[in-house]
Order: sequence, then C-alpha cells, then structure tokens
Amino acid sequence: MEIKDIVKKVKQIEIRSRRRSEAILMGQYHSAFKGQGMTFSEVRPYQSGDEIRRIDWNKTARFREPFVKIMEEERELTMMLLVDISASMDYGTKTQLKREFVAEIAASLGFSAAGNNDKVGLILFADKVYKVVPPQKGRKHILAIISNILTADYIAAPAKTDLALEYMMGIFKKKSLVFLFSDFEDNYDLRTLKVAARKHQILGMRVSDEKDNEIPDVGYALFQDAESGRQVWANTSNKRWRYDFAEAKKQKVRHVTEDFEAASAALMNISTGEDYSKYLYQYFRKK
Repeated sequence: MEIKDIVKKVKQIEIRSRRRSEAILMGQYHSAFKGQGMTFSEVRPYQSGDEIRRIDWNKTARFREPFVKIMEEERELTMMLLVDISASMDYGTKTQLKREFVAEIAASLGFSAAGNNDKVGLILFADKVYKVVPPQKGRKHILAIISNILTADYIAAPAKTDLALEYMMGIFKKKSLVFLFSDFEDNYDLRTLKVAARKHQILGMRVSDEKDNEIPDVGYALFQDAESGRQVWANTSNKRWRYDFAEAKKQKVRHVTEDFEAASAALMNISTGEDYSKYLYQYFRKK
C-alpha cells in the first residue's frame, strides 16, 4: 500500500474501533482488569510523620514498639498482542482481509487498555519473531501498532506459535494479558501453551474467513499452500473430496478448541466481517 493509503486505512480503523471500544468494551474491560490499588509491601518501625492509620497493631503489641505497614501502588496491567503474520493470514473474501480484521480488533483492545491506563505491546511472528513493539501507553502508540499489523510483510512459511509464546515468556516475567491472533493452522506444542497459560492470562483469537472451510465446485483446479508453496491438483466437482476437505477443517477447529480447554486458556473463534465486540464483551464480563 502507498503511504497515503496506509494513513487512510489506519484512520478508518481508529474511528471504527474507538467507537466500539468506547460504546461497548471500555466499561467491561475496566471492570474485568482494573487490577490497580494498594498492595502490602513490608512492615517497618514507626517513624516520625507516619500516618497512625498505617500502624500494624498486632506487630506493635508483640514487640511493644510501634510498627507501620508500608503499602505500594500496584503497577498497571500489560497487554500483549501476538499476531501471526504467516501468509494464510493475508487473505479474505469479504469486506476485509484477515490482517485488516486483526488490526481492527487489536485497535479496539488497545484503546480499551489505554483508557484503563495500561500498556500495550506487539509481537509479530511467523516461522520466527519478526518484530517486537515494547509495551507503552497512549493513542499514538496504539496507532503505531495498527500500522505495524497492516504493513507487515506476510511470510510464506508455516507459523510457529510455540516460538512466539516462548519468546513472550522470556521477556515478560510478570503476568500479562495476552491476545494471540492466528488461524492456528500450525502444529504447535500443547505443553508450551499450558506453560504460557499458567504464567499469563491468554485469549486465543482464531481468525478465519468463511471460504477457509469450503471449496466451491469449479471442476479441476490447482491449489497452492500459501505458506509451504506445495501445489496439488484436485477435482472440486467430486462431492466426497469437498466433504473430506470441510471435515478436515472442522476437525482442526475441534482440536484447537480442546487444546485451549486443556491448557485452561480461553479461545474465541471469529470470522472476518463478524461483530467481534459482542464476543469480547462476553469475555470481559466473565472475568
């Protein structure tokens, strides 16, 4: 895309996503993930000027001298957006490509987090991690994240979700809110997903297109895997072939759903063009 087209697309996504974020998601996000406040840090002897209401009466009585509780403000949440940029994500048959749909959902999440004074970061991955945008706050930062998703070079190689999760866990030790965008066509390691879900709060966003799961009857056709480059001829007029193709796709979705359940992680299946805000609203509300 030309620079002017990118700017125009980012602006369109900002308008749509901010409208949904402010009208629907912001309140539920704040309720679900407010997580701020004061938390206990330590106890130390009373010093002149300390507030009396901070006195720890149990320790004061035990040692027969005044002690006070020291409280510190909890840090804000960090939201990490992990986005699959393998070639199968650069596809769409409706009003949006998958990458554009992901950018809009990511924007809505980002603006919700910004409204809660939380930081948002981005990891773009395929067969390896290609770009990391460190977590920051603010509108300009969210716009930069949208632009990075839209303008990424989508990679003709199978995604490695394991690698992205391991990379994220290596950087962020403190529990973070993680949104993992992918079509999950890769064969990831369930153990890695389980470890990541124990350390972080994960929502898998399985993004698909309505044509991903069905092939029309167009006679003999040459198909090419966007990521491996493998080509195959198929007779799409064969009902059995079309049925087997659709069933294999359904089985893959069932497999991914079962894996996320086994890992105690959440999963959202959503197709391009759908109203994603209602799904996110329900997710936040459960939290």
